[in-house]
This record gives sequence, structure tokens and C-alpha cells, in this order.
Amino acid sequence: MRTTISIQDPLLEAAKERAAERGLTVSELIEDALRGHLAARPPAEQRAPFRLITVKGELVDEGVDLDRTSVLMADDDAEFFRKRQ
Repeated sequence: MRTTISIQDPLLEAAKERAAERGLTVSELIEDALRGHLAARPPAEQRAPFRLITVKGELVDEGVDLDRTSVLMADDDAEFFRKRQ
């Protein structure tokens, strides 16, 4: 695909030199650089921090085993279908 971009002259000259050193066209060099930039993960300080949201009080049933979520789903299904009858 063809597109037009604006690049400052010194940067373009440096890109032409680097492309020639590597045996690439300027387009190939720019594509490689853009792929690398897009694939890189942002530094940790730029990522949103992980935040664990917890609840306390009546919303939590102490008898619930959170390691057995399939049991919770089955109980929810049973309650849902009991209400529909």
C-alpha cells in the first residue's frame, strides 16, 4: 500500500544511510522499525497498575469454596430454573 508521510530531512537522510548499510529500501527499513515499535510492550510504569477489587460484608458467603466455581454455577442454574417453574 502506498502512503505519504512527512519526515524531517535529517531523519530521512539517516534512514537512507541505514537502509543502504543493511541492503534495504527506505520503505523496508521503515516497515521493520514500525513493526518493532508496535510489537514492543510499553514499560511497566506506563501500563495501568493491576487493581484487585474485593468486597466484604453480606456479599460474601463464608461457606463458598471459590476453588470450586463449577459448583457455584450449578447452584445458580438450579436456583434460576426453580424460580421459572
